[in-house]
Amino acid sequence: MRFEVPQFIEVEDKIFGPFTWKQFLYLSGGLGIAVVIFLTLPFVLFVLLGVPIGSLAILLAFYPVNNRPFSIFLESIFQFVSTNKLYLWRKKGTGIYEQEESGKEKQEMAQALPTYTPTVNTKNLASLSRKLELSAIENKQVLQKPKLEKKD
Repeated sequence: MRFEVPQFIEVEDKIFGPFTWKQFLYLSGGLGIAVVIFLTLPFVLFVLLGVPIGSLAILLAFYPVNNRPFSIFLESIFQFVSTNKLYLWRKKGTGIYEQEESGKEKQEMAQALPTYTPTVNTKNLASLSRKLELSAIENKQVLQKPKLEKKD
């Protein structure tokens, strides 16, 4: 028996004319709130409240960001703003208004800091080189296979 595999499962069905169920809810809710604000409040408050709510409803209904719905984009923004951020590396001490140290101050800082210069002990160096030579010779002898003599 053959079964039909559904295709285009990501495409939502059009329910109210050219609108999907989500689009219809966004538009009716947002634009309905904007109309109520327009009818009840002064025009200035309508412009401050109703226009942003209506435009948000239109964006939610029709505007995809990177081929994803605008609602998912808003969720991502909210998660980014509200969660902690892990900075693996952040350069510190380089603010915009900080002044760079002058050459004189840098020289004074360099002179004040103690510097470490390692000393080379030639006796230890010679004994180390001798040990390395001996271990190389021993390894050569171990690596060489002993030759077996043929007996007739």
